[in-house]
Amino acid sequence: MELVGEFFGTAVLILLGDGVVAGVLLEKSKAKDGGWITITTAWALAVCFGVLVAKALGSPGAHLNPAVTLSVCIQSGDYSIFLPYCLAQVAGAVLGASLVYLHYLPHWKETKDSGKILAVFSTEPAIKHTLSNVISEGFGTFLLILGIHAIFSPANGGANGIAGTGFVALLVWAIGLSMGGTTGYAINPARDLGPRIIHTILPIPNKGNSGWKYAWLPVVIPLVGGGLAALLIRYFII
Repeated sequence: MELVGEFFGTAVLILLGDGVVAGVLLEKSKAKDGGWITITTAWALAVCFGVLVAKALGSPGAHLNPAVTLSVCIQSGDYSIFLPYCLAQVAGAVLGASLVYLHYLPHWKETKDSGKILAVFSTEPAIKHTLSNVISEGFGTFLLILGIHAIFSPANGGANGIAGTGFVALLVWAIGLSMGGTTGYAINPARDLGPRIIHTILPIPNKGNSGWKYAWLPVVIPLVGGGLAALLIRYFII
């Protein structure tokens, strides 16, 4: 049941998250040009409702993110869940991105800018500079994991239930607003990889290149940033 929760929770995350990007960027959408505030707010809400769905369907941890799963494994010393959780999360992201494609079906043909179409599915840096992009994704994910730990820490009263979920959504919103403008704040390998696969394989009009040359970075670096945060928590904070 945990994998079912991870699968559907991640699907909801991507449907709502990539969905708002499609609404803001695609031609003839009523939400077109809604801006960065709209995107970051909806992504925060996507995290909230993705987590709630995952928990309701059997995944109490509701990771929805391989970087979160890795951090849990590092802190516990048990890595048995890492691969199955990651596979469920990526598969859920594939489903979510497919639903976004179907939902906005007539809008792809109307949108001639291939960069905007790619941005619906995956992240790309505002300025391509590998070191800076690594720093952005690494710092963002490091803060995500550290912030999640702080939210649920007994030192802060140990938020749980819907309150804890809400604070995690606020954390993601803050990261997006403050740090997301550089790379689009993937901070989640499944969030970038699953939809990029869909962008590659589906017959989307005007879609152009899927940006696989950059794709390693939003997959690998969030794992590094999240892993470093988990090591800090395990050996220096707890």
